[in-house]
Amino acid sequence: MEIEGGDYAYGYLKSENGVHRLVRVSPYNAQGKRMTSFASVFVSPLVDDTIEVYVDPAKVSWDLFRSGGAGGQNVNKVETGVRLRYQYTDPDTGEEEEILIENTESRKQLENRNNAMRLLKSQLYDRAMKKRLEAQAKIEAGKKKIEWGSQIRSYVFDDRRVKDHRTNYQTSDVDGVMDGKIDDFIKAYLMEFPVTEE
Repeated sequence: MEIEGGDYAYGYLKSENGVHRLVRVSPYNAQGKRMTSFASVFVSPLVDDTIEVYVDPAKVSWDLFRSGGAGGQNVNKVETGVRLRYQYTDPDTGEEEEILIENTESRKQLENRNNAMRLLKSQLYDRAMKKRLEAQAKIEAGKKKIEWGSQIRSYVFDDRRVKDHRTNYQTSDVDGVMDGKIDDFIKAYLMEFPVTEE
C-alpha cells in the first residue's frame, strides 16, 4: 500500500520494518486453541522513477577525423567521424573521469555528432540507474526473514498485551493498536537513536 502523509512519513514508518507476530484464539479453530501468525512489514521510500540526464556543455569537447575504409569518394577526404570527450564528475564521490565516444555510423558529420550525444546520454542514464539500484539493494538488505526469534513486535490478544521486542515498550490497548494507534511505539523506537549534530 502507498502512504502519503506530511513531513517525515518514511522516517516515522520505517520503524515498522520487520516481522510482526500475532497470537490469538482463532475463531476458525474448533478447539479454541491459540494460533500464531506472522506478517513481514517492509517500508521503503517512494522515489521518483524519472531520471533526467543533464549533459553540461562546458564539459564536452569534440575531435573530428576522417572515417577511413571503403565507401564513397568523400570517405577519406572529409572529416565525418567524430570523437566526443566528456569530463564526467560523479555526483556522490566527486571523482572525475573522461568518457570517450567515437562515432562513424554516418557519412554526415552532424548525424555522427547526434549519435555520439545520444550514446553519451545513454551511458549517463545507465550510471544513474545503477546508483539507484544499489541504493534500493541497501534498503532491501534490511528485510528480515519470517521466522521464530526475528519478530520486532508481538500482539497477544488474550493477554491484552502488545510488546515491542526492540524497545521493550508495551501497552494493554490491543484494540487501539490494531486500529492504528502506534505513535508510542514509533516514539520509543526513535528514542533509541541518539541525536547527532553536524
